[in-house]
Amino acid sequence: MTTQRTRATGPIVEGLIGSLMILLGSFGVGWLVSISSIARWEWVIRLRTEADGVIFSTIVLTLGCWVMFRAWLRLGRHLRGPDNEGPWSQGTLRTVNIATAVWAAPQLLVVPIFSRDVFAYLNQGRLVLAGEDPYTTGVSALENWFHLGTDVAWAQDETPYGPLFLWLEAAVMGASGDNPDLAIFLFRLACVAGVVMIMYWVPKLARLHGVDGARAQWITVANPLLIISFISSAHNDALMVGFALAGIWSAAHSRGVLATLLVVISIGIKPITMVILPFIALLWAGPGSSWGRKFQYWFYTAAIAGAVLLAVGFIQGYGFGWLSVMAGTGTGATFWSPLAIVNGWLSTVLGAFGVPTYWSLDTVRLIGRILSVLVVIYLMFRGPDTRIVRRLMWAFTALVVLSPIIQPWYLLWLLPLFAVTGIRRNWEFKWVAFTVAFFLAFGAADQLSLHQFLELEGQMAALSMTVSWTCIALLALVDPSTRWVVWNRWQLPRLNLRWPWSSKAAEPEPPLSTSQLHAVTGENHTPHRDDDAAPDDDSPRQAPGD
Repeated sequence: MTTQRTRATGPIVEGLIGSLMILLGSFGVGWLVSISSIARWEWVIRLRTEADGVIFSTIVLTLGCWVMFRAWLRLGRHLRGPDNEGPWSQGTLRTVNIATAVWAAPQLLVVPIFSRDVFAYLNQGRLVLAGEDPYTTGVSALENWFHLGTDVAWAQDETPYGPLFLWLEAAVMGASGDNPDLAIFLFRLACVAGVVMIMYWVPKLARLHGVDGARAQWITVANPLLIISFISSAHNDALMVGFALAGIWSAAHSRGVLATLLVVISIGIKPITMVILPFIALLWAGPGSSWGRKFQYWFYTAAIAGAVLLAVGFIQGYGFGWLSVMAGTGTGATFWSPLAIVNGWLSTVLGAFGVPTYWSLDTVRLIGRILSVLVVIYLMFRGPDTRIVRRLMWAFTALVVLSPIIQPWYLLWLLPLFAVTGIRRNWEFKWVAFTVAFFLAFGAADQLSLHQFLELEGQMAALSMTVSWTCIALLALVDPSTRWVVWNRWQLPRLNLRWPWSSKAAEPEPPLSTSQLHAVTGENHTPHRDDDAAPDDDSPRQAPGD
């Protein structure tokens, strides 16, 4: 154990250096409102108003992201042991938790980067305190709303967040008054609480599935994209995910009422986790339940959730306004989403024939929503009882992937579920690493706050992207500590094409029995299966009743 921690010291220190670089760079190109006291610090003014200061800040922030990324990969490699093959040994979970805490600490003080959503929280909190309904009124109805940094693109839109988060927004703004720096820090502390919840529940859910808890923690929480998105950017998704994981754990232990209430809190932060409720009911009903029992527990879950949310809406006076907003949210598209790619192809083809394309994105979005609902319904009714969490995972994935807007932090909704049910060292982990790298590069280049009079927006985006591509090339082609991600152990899935009348394929390895499943719940139990050590096993273990 001591040897492991000694080996991990280098990556932990490296990640801390990267985190400190991000902190420093954020003062020059992070999102900072004009009324912030930080904006009046002399050295910050120098970084933000002079071309050389902006160039320096852009380079330092971008490099810091890649130093953290390299440290993350190195940490995982060192903790696997000298042979890089066997399961992670005892004590590695503690090391991962220490690394996560060390890397995340500087981000508590960072100027918001990668997103400016937290500034919308400020004005929405003011809207609640002013007695307005955020589900019908935009923040532009407030005086001086622009000074608190809300993006003008969303100034007249209704809030997309759940009713419970409105209370949190109001509480933060009531406590902080007109101090935006204090408000952002308080929101960030709330998000840290969400990250701590994720850190607590991920290893437990992983052990229930026979997956190495330390490795799942490393993939999920030590991940630099999660640290930046959930702490640096202060996204409320951290709370949403934390309560959702707690609900899944409780349902797997037949604590259905508690599980439903925890998921309702998650819905109250962001309503997208409504998709989890039907699967919470299936876990609550237990394995081998009859259809009558499943429908009974679906009713129980819906009744509890509906009653709580109805009470919250009545107390607030907003009713179910969040439902109508949720049904209508989503304008535009992110270029990497599958539906945006389809829409781009469709618009090109239609445009070539002179057909108007104004309707194409809305049509593609509608088709995506219908398909995602069908996938969710299918997974509710089809699939083995030993795979309920994985069915939940794919249902949630369908909602995310079949949307024209996929923000980087949306993928962090899914990553814990994939990690606790098993991500192998082959192409599956490579997909995670490549996705994290892509969004680090995009976020560092796309979300730079620059004064317009400098006229450096395009140049700094290009500079950041150049730094990112240079780092990616070095990590993939030169660095012996990270080249393995690109060059080793792809083990792509085999494509088995068979005629319908051909012989039946071999059945996958059967899941654990119920007694074996309950046996792995002990806190000191060493997982019987490590996804790393068994790359040919196609049957991830599930939780009791899962």
